[in-house]
Amino acid sequence: MPELINITIGDLLDQKVKMYPDKDFAVHPFEGVRYSAAGFKEVCDKTARGFMALGIGKGDKVAIWATNYPQWVITQFATAKIGAVLVTVNTNYKKFELEYLLKQSDTTTLIMMGGTKDNSYLDHINAICPELAGSAPGKLKSKKLPCLKNVIFLDDERQPGMFAWRDIEEMAGSVSEEARAARQKELDPDDVINMQYTSGTTGFPKGVMLTHYNLVNNGKIIGEYMKFSREDRLCIPVPLFHCFGCVLGVMASVTNDTAMVIVDHFNPERVMRAVADEKCTAVHGVPTMFIAMLENKDFDTYDFSSLRTGIMAGSPCPVEVMKAVTQRMGAREITIVYGQTESSPGITQTKADDPIEIRVSTVGRAYPNVEAKIVDPETGKDAPPGVVGEIVTRGYHVMKGYYKMPEATAQVIDGDGWLHTGDLGVMDKNGYYKITGRLKDMIIRGGENIYPRELEEFLYTHPAVKDVQVVGVPDAKYGEEVLACVILKEGAKETEESIIAYVRNGLSKYKAPRYVQFIDAFPMTASGKIQKYKLREWAIALLGLSDAANIETA
Repeated sequence: MPELINITIGDLLDQKVKMYPDKDFAVHPFEGVRYSAAGFKEVCDKTARGFMALGIGKGDKVAIWATNYPQWVITQFATAKIGAVLVTVNTNYKKFELEYLLKQSDTTTLIMMGGTKDNSYLDHINAICPELAGSAPGKLKSKKLPCLKNVIFLDDERQPGMFAWRDIEEMAGSVSEEARAARQKELDPDDVINMQYTSGTTGFPKGVMLTHYNLVNNGKIIGEYMKFSREDRLCIPVPLFHCFGCVLGVMASVTNDTAMVIVDHFNPERVMRAVADEKCTAVHGVPTMFIAMLENKDFDTYDFSSLRTGIMAGSPCPVEVMKAVTQRMGAREITIVYGQTESSPGITQTKADDPIEIRVSTVGRAYPNVEAKIVDPETGKDAPPGVVGEIVTRGYHVMKGYYKMPEATAQVIDGDGWLHTGDLGVMDKNGYYKITGRLKDMIIRGGENIYPRELEEFLYTHPAVKDVQVVGVPDAKYGEEVLACVILKEGAKETEESIIAYVRNGLSKYKAPRYVQFIDAFPMTASGKIQKYKLREWAIALLGLSDAANIETA
């Protein structure tokens, strides 16, 4: 069994630079940015000094709200080198979600881009913090966000009340390299270094606290399962704000000396071009990303001959898609990872040399140094092979807990240290796992987690909505889609389109329901509990989704 590494992320980077200073480390092909390992360390150390000059201390929360900019990975390592906690912000977030995250996390510094095509980040932050426009950079005093002092803008133009990224680079000169190195030396591998927000079946998102030790060791074994080495080049088009990007992508690469080719956001043509031009040997994506590439009209014009492996994860993978990726794209050793943010995130993975039948029908076996088993969700007793139960896991990879939520933490990590995933699965006699369903209500649409309670709480703010229940229904393309079952107030007149538009305007677009059904009452148990599974069964029949419900998954 491989030994676990007891090292901080900053020390890991320094170690790798000594080994291979001149090899490609991080390439952003469409921004014209190319860092060697030594060059990347230099810019990270400089940025870390700039952060220290800004007053960012050990344990302070630094949030980043941007697509896969070059500064994203720099920030990931610069914060790690000074012991600040990187808080990752979903790029789909809007005002309602951002305000909650920044407040709950006690974020002191926000690094942000201007926005995406249909989502103005600037409008959202200025609506939350109207004081920003009249503040000097670094002097923000926000009524809603009392901890937030600094906002750093990544795009070229200056914004009122915000630092520019180049200001941080210039401020680095006021802090010595000796002072920065001394800070790095104070850090412990068991320190929390990353917080990612995820939700449960009730309440609002929770900040998952992950350590250097969690991320370094999980990343290392994930890369080893793909046989990563310094000869490999991984294309990362998945979002860095998610564990898929910053752990399965970045940490798997760095721990295994693999070059990163980072694409700012997913676009099938850009990803295929990056793979071909940079001779990538691996690519990560959710099934819908691979489908978009395979169905692209110019697919056959790109050279995938260098491609060997990668990860397909985030949602169940249709068997035919998996076969097409191995055959048409040449990724013969593509793997599947199963896990969740609370487990850093990997729990199980198929290996590059597992037979294709295993890689299309299971999510692999538990990693070395990771315990996993199936338990009866009612009794907690171990279930034998072939019997469905809840997947639980224990080991180095389990989070420290949810930030400032000890009760919620205790609900998922029991007294013996087992993390209860809420996922239903079955393990065969050889230790391979299959996911069969969920105890919790979470919906996974194309790799994005959607939590019915959050969506329900938002829909309750609609003046015409009396009551609402949100459930997931099967979908052949995205795995699942969102259905909102709405009871309107007496006399109210709403349409499916108006309800969908209300959500799209107030929350991230991916959370908007695909279907809306207006009903008079919900199915109830004798004790008055709403039976969501009956709503789902009713909707599958009503909407003609029975074929999608039976789709094979990997």
